[in-house]
Amino acid sequence: MLSIEEILLLIEKLEKIKGQDLQKVIDDNLKLLKDVATAVEANDSDRIARLDKTPEWFARDLEWRYGNIERKELLEDKLLFEKIYIKIKQFSKMLGEFNSLEIGPGYGKFSTCFGAWRLNYFLDILPQVKEKIFKRFKSEHHKHLKFCLTPWHSCDEIPDNSIHFVFSWDTFTFFSQMHIRRYLKDIFRVTLPGGHILLHYTNCEFDHDLNEAKRGYWSYNTKSAMIKMVKDSGYNVIETEQFAPGANYIIFQKPGNLNPVLYKTFEIPETK
Repeated sequence: MLSIEEILLLIEKLEKIKGQDLQKVIDDNLKLLKDVATAVEANDSDRIARLDKTPEWFARDLEWRYGNIERKELLEDKLLFEKIYIKIKQFSKMLGEFNSLEIGPGYGKFSTCFGAWRLNYFLDILPQVKEKIFKRFKSEHHKHLKFCLTPWHSCDEIPDNSIHFVFSWDTFTFFSQMHIRRYLKDIFRVTLPGGHILLHYTNCEFDHDLNEAKRGYWSYNTKSAMIKMVKDSGYNVIETEQFAPGANYIIFQKPGNLNPVLYKTFEIPETK
């Protein structure tokens, strides 16, 4: 039996080929699948309950992953970390009065990657992670750290147009598309014109991510849906790539030119 995630993925694929051949067949099957998806979602109370994880769930997940040293070492992917760190560094090529924001830092796995920025904001729903993040920095650097709590997606404590670079890894994979859309709206407010955003997200067009969504760990999302949400929120999409299975990311930018840091994708030409 198809899972709701597989049905949603099939709907999205059929939507893409509308307007081509077999239009009536596609439309008929698309309507049927949408009706099935609606019925399944309406009656699947477990799915509805896990669309957005609770703070208690995130606390248990962090403790399970990082509370045990042996388990932490097994889950640690040093090569992936290095790839992400190199990508982050591309947004800090210039030193100055620049600010970064990390959403969902957890126990601070990536938090020290932002040393090049003058002021580092960390936004999370768990107050207890602040101590673990600050411990990763020398005490003299604490004056450059700002920890903010959010009840769900709001960035109320962060000033308008103040952030040059927003980063989040292993967080937006847990959010429903509705949650992501609301977060994108708040991120738009705090990012200065020309600021960049890099988010890790679920792409159920790949088996790894689809399996994580089917078992209820991650939330359903796809590359095309993520691009649409980002564009609908007023951003310009710059890059959508994958470091490894389960490590899909999107880079986008708030329109404007107040950010002196330029980020450009590089593509080898077909003909040389």
